Order: sequence, then C-alpha cells, then structure tokens
Amino acid sequence: MDWNGRGPSAAGGSHLAPTTTAAEAAARTALGERRSGRLIEATSANVVARGRHRGSRRTAPVTPTSGVVTTLARMLIGAHAREDDPLVSAAERGADIVQLFLADPQSWKKPPSHPQAAQLRESDLAVVVHSPYPVNLASLNNRIRIPSRKIVVQHAERAAELGAIGLVVHGGHVTQGDDPAKGFENWRKFIQRQMDEGGFAVPILIENTAGGENAMARRLDDLARLWDAVGEFGVGFCLDTCHAYSAGLELADVVDRAKSITGRIDLVHLNNSRDEFGSSRDRHANIADGTIDPDELVAVCAAAGAPIVVETPAEGQAADIAFLRERLGS
Repeated sequence: MDWNGRGPSAAGGSHLAPTTTAAEAAARTALGERRSGRLIEATSANVVARGRHRGSRRTAPVTPTSGVVTTLARMLIGAHAREDDPLVSAAERGADIVQLFLADPQSWKKPPSHPQAAQLRESDLAVVVHSPYPVNLASLNNRIRIPSRKIVVQHAERAAELGAIGLVVHGGHVTQGDDPAKGFENWRKFIQRQMDEGGFAVPILIENTAGGENAMARRLDDLARLWDAVGEFGVGFCLDTCHAYSAGLELADVVDRAKSITGRIDLVHLNNSRDEFGSSRDRHANIADGTIDPDELVAVCAAAGAPIVVETPAEGQAADIAFLRERLGS
C-alpha cells in the first residue's frame, strides 16, 4: 500500500493522453495566471557533477556543473498528485510544485514518456519524480540491486523530459545478518559508476526512511555512514517528517542534525503521522489530523528552506498547502 492507503497500482495512474475538458482548460488557465510574475532565483545543485569532489561530509558539496532550483525567492509548496494530469491536479490544490510517479510504483518496468512532458517542461510548475518503491540500491541480492540501478537511471532520464528538479530514491536496506557496510558500499559503487558514465539526467535525492533495523537512511548515524560513502559526489537529500518522527528522531532539531551530516536539504516531504513517535510505521496523515504538532511541521519547513511536497491523503492536500503557505508567509 502507498502512503494514501491505496492499492499497489492505484498510485501509478494512467499514462494515456487525457481528454481536456473545459473545466480542465480553465484550471490550467487559473494556474498560469496565479503563477505569473513569480520570481525564482536559481543556483546550481546537480547531484552528479562530473568529477569527484572530495571533502568532509560536514560541509556543503562543491557547486556542480549544471543546476536545478535550490534557492527560491518564494518557497515552493505542493503535493504528490495525480499522475494522469498533474497540471490540473496542481491547480486544484494551489500547488507550486508537484511530485509524481512515472509508472506503477510497485513495478520494475521501464517508465514511458509522460504524455504531458512538454507542457510540464514549459510550465512554471516545478516537478519532482519519485522512484518506484521496490528500488533498493543497498541490497546484496543481485536480483534486486541490479534492476534497481537500471530503473533509477531510466526514471532519471524520463524525469529530465519533464524538466524535473530531482528524482527521489529511498535509502534502502540490507537484510538481517548482512553487513550494513556492504549496503553503503553498494550505494557508492552505483553513484560512482554512473558518474564515470556521464552522470544522471536529473539530481538524485536520497530520502530518509521510517523503519527497518538494517536501513541505510533511518537513523542519523546510518545517514552519516551513507554520506561518507556518497557525499563527495554531491547527492541531494530529501527529508520526510513522518519517516523521521516514526524513526524516533526529534523534529525540533532534525534539520540542523541532518544538515550537519549532508550539508543540505533539497526537498521536504511534509507529512504528519497516524502513529506515535518511534513507531517505525510509515502511515501519513494530513497536517491537522496526525500525532505531530502542526507547529513542529511548520518549524521544520522554515528551518529547511527547501521546496515542500505534502504526501498526505488527497482530499486534504489543498488545505495542507494553504495552511503551510499562510504560516510560512509564502
């Protein structure tokens, strides 16, 4: 199940070109009018700049050779939305940024080109792509790790067609009894090999995870080991608030602690939790409906200073975005 409680294929959406209704056309017009005049200051932050940038994980990575939006005159706030028509979904929610899957999130299949790739690339809407859930680049199992490498590269290529600012990839895990060091090394091998072949088509943003004793990005000490392996290559970091809370990380200082390791936060997945602190469960809730104080969530956003995507139940996403925009003055 995904974080909206839907079945394994429901989040994948249809990739057939949708028929445009008058309402949809009006929604697109409203989106364009609402975004007119928005100022964005862009700085370089490509996670796969050619060459190896050595240095401590405690400092921000060297500025790479090509970039995506990382510093914004106006904080981008949006949602994970319908894959079949993200432009309309964004307008309905009042979103500046939209996250989507490019294929069934439980599938290993190569993603097709999105039918709205050109429109998304040319629009003012920022786009981020989420990789499929089975991806596990840390795995010691060749039948999992090798297709994971392939599908991440394929998704990055398709994401570039949309003008995406990044591809979110979970940190992954090794199985019980395996040496975690080998999982971190598998991450390094993948990133280094792809850099040697010219890099990724869009930045890779590693996301922290909620549970698993053998996870690569659940606890901060594990995140530090992962960044020791891959940080020199300028990979990006996506902070998920529900995952952090469920992993037992205090949100009051999680941004500072994460930045002390990664040197950056490129994206925030702003989610409340249906479960208690330290539960290791990944069940998202709308901002007003979970066990995390909404003020704590606002504070995380303000401290991170990064684009925000809510991965909350769809019926409450517009309210979540409006709440954050009001509280953050964005």
